[in-house]
Amino acid sequence: MKILHCCLANFYIDNYSYQENILPKMHKLQGHDVAILASTETYIDNIKLEYVEPRSYHTKEGIPITRIPYVSILPHFLIKKVRIYKGISKVVSEFNPDIIFLHDVQFISIVKIVSYVKKHQNVRIYADGHADFIKHEGRSFIFNWLSERVLHGIIYKWCAKRIEPYTRKYYGVLPIRVDFFKSVYGIPEDKVELLVMGADDSVFDLTKKNEIRSSIRKKLNLFDDDFVVVTGAKIDHRKNINILMKAMHEIKEEKIKLIVFGTPSNDIKKEIEELSMSNNIKYIGWISSDNVYDYFLSADLGFFPGTHSVFWEQAVGVGLPCVFKKWVGEQHVDVGGNCLFIETADIKEIKEKILLLYHNRSQLMKMKQVAEEKGIPYFSYSQISKRAIED
Repeated sequence: MKILHCCLANFYIDNYSYQENILPKMHKLQGHDVAILASTETYIDNIKLEYVEPRSYHTKEGIPITRIPYVSILPHFLIKKVRIYKGISKVVSEFNPDIIFLHDVQFISIVKIVSYVKKHQNVRIYADGHADFIKHEGRSFIFNWLSERVLHGIIYKWCAKRIEPYTRKYYGVLPIRVDFFKSVYGIPEDKVELLVMGADDSVFDLTKKNEIRSSIRKKLNLFDDDFVVVTGAKIDHRKNINILMKAMHEIKEEKIKLIVFGTPSNDIKKEIEELSMSNNIKYIGWISSDNVYDYFLSADLGFFPGTHSVFWEQAVGVGLPCVFKKWVGEQHVDVGGNCLFIETADIKEIKEKILLLYHNRSQLMKMKQVAEEKGIPYFSYSQISKRAIED
């Protein structure tokens, strides 16, 4: 099967643990002929939004990727919003795919994909979606109004509906994003499903879990009988990791330890550095996306007290019991008792949950059993990638 992953509605980042990287890799590992079509707009080192030259090359997995530029018929600030590209038809025609998987649909040049599938009616189209309005909290009213009413409500809805007659499934990667496809873009309910993000099980080996656990704990001067909590993210005020660290500072049980990974934003960096001086906190800074799994496997509990990140699914995907902040439309990480939710994410509530599970190991073991039996297979990308292209 020839599968073209089209990443023109988002900022494709090479070699990073985003769905638009992992799905192509998994499809290649499963024996498909895979290619990627992407914009020249990307995050350099996953931090700064910049542009690379239009070119063709291969990913580290050997997948050919072609980056194409925006056209120059409109001012750049408009083009980057409506996303009109040069050269789509040529790339698609030369690859001649059986399946086109669209990673988001918010680009005007989707009409080129429509033109192609009209002429090649056996081509199957699937699309995932990462859009919701939660990410716009804290922005100005005018930003929200333009985004909701104009960009999403008119332009991007037109894009989604333009490809809809030819699309077999639209996948929201969170329940709230499933609802977004239906309520904002008007996609019929029978065409929309949840396709979760997950853990890249091609980069870790669960049969070596005990070895990994011992290695990481030794590296961080943690004992085998320590109760280890782990958290991580792009650390900002919305992730509430600073609140978790404050709670840990107040916990007096010397066997409870916290591992924190991630790079803090400038406005919280000093606070994170000061909190990391606590004896029961191991702040390790940035780590590569592949190494994240080792730290999850070394821990007894994952704790994520703020807004959603892909680390939620990755933690569940290695069988780690977790505590999450409760959000509407983002409780899919509960596969039947593998996790607890917190309401307020204040210091008092965080301390209560950690101490509850520290003192009640039978409850923790029940959560762990569910996480391993149900979380691992459901959030495994080797399985997610198969579900993504099933009829």
